[in-house]
Amino acid sequence: MADICGMQVDYLIVGQGICGSFLSRYLLEAGCSIRVIDHPNPDSASTIASGIINPITGRRLVRTWEIEKFLPFAREAYSAMSQLLHQPLIREMSLLEFPTTVQMKQAFEHRTLTESFVRYPTQNSRWKEYFNSIFEPGEISPALLVSLNPFISGWRNELQKRNIIDNSLLSFEDIRNEPTGILYRDISAKKIIFCDGVNSGNNPLFSKLPFAPNKGEVIWARIPELSDEFIYKAGITLVPWEKDIWWIGSTYEWDFTDALPTKQFRERVTTYLQQWLKLPFEILDHRASIRPANLERRPFVGLHPANDSIAILNGMGTKGCSLAPWFAKELADHLTQGTPLHPLADIKRFQKILSKNSID
Repeated sequence: MADICGMQVDYLIVGQGICGSFLSRYLLEAGCSIRVIDHPNPDSASTIASGIINPITGRRLVRTWEIEKFLPFAREAYSAMSQLLHQPLIREMSLLEFPTTVQMKQAFEHRTLTESFVRYPTQNSRWKEYFNSIFEPGEISPALLVSLNPFISGWRNELQKRNIIDNSLLSFEDIRNEPTGILYRDISAKKIIFCDGVNSGNNPLFSKLPFAPNKGEVIWARIPELSDEFIYKAGITLVPWEKDIWWIGSTYEWDFTDALPTKQFRERVTTYLQQWLKLPFEILDHRASIRPANLERRPFVGLHPANDSIAILNGMGTKGCSLAPWFAKELADHLTQGTPLHPLADIKRFQKILSKNSID
């Protein structure tokens, strides 16, 4: 396939966000040879995401899709990565949700009767030292908090030690079909797998998938007097990030013209904190990114129906921290053992629209 100076691997993985990191780990554990191509982006969705795995979401306090199996799997997956990278990457904690309307308060009260993840905290007075709120908060537990930057950078270091990651930008024009797989420049691979987040929306092989990218903005602030015992939510969410530093966000903009942070978001968050928070704070940073969401709110996983040398692991949206470990393992097992994919995630469901997309 490639000349004698080239490299031959089982799988060429494009992207080293949450999906690419877990997929590369599971394929290596299965004894496969891999090469990862990833051009670092400090504003990628993975690098500025909060890292929350929340079992209950939305104004209606709905249980997250299949969270009863995704959450324990994610806990085990990130714990295993913690041991592998020799640093703590995951915390189990609770989220305090402050109702901002009577309707939200009533919805929470109703959920405490029927939902095991929802309750009122047994010791609920301390929040009054920190926040102005008409209603007492409810508690969502357990939630998981993943330290994404140490996870991604730590795994990247592992890949670099093994000399199996390339920091360049992928060029679609350099991908070629071969009788036994894919040729990319001097790399021959049995399959190429796209885990490149929002970039897959511009990939001619997958451009017809129903991607619906949305923009999120985030602020980091120093709030030294706020206890990091909880995640706090009331319209905006406050997430412990580093010592005394809090992640604050996030927006979900579906109609946007660029990926830049806006003055409006910074002003809105500042005003909100001044009203909600009783403690002094200092804004440190403000960034924005585009999430690889999709209209179905279900991942894109599996082999391209027109060419089984091409695969994708993408479309996790705002649930990337919980979905990526599960579907990375599922795809790795599918590739190496032939096990089935979740029918609601398998891209075979788009066979008709993808059947005409391939490469020469």
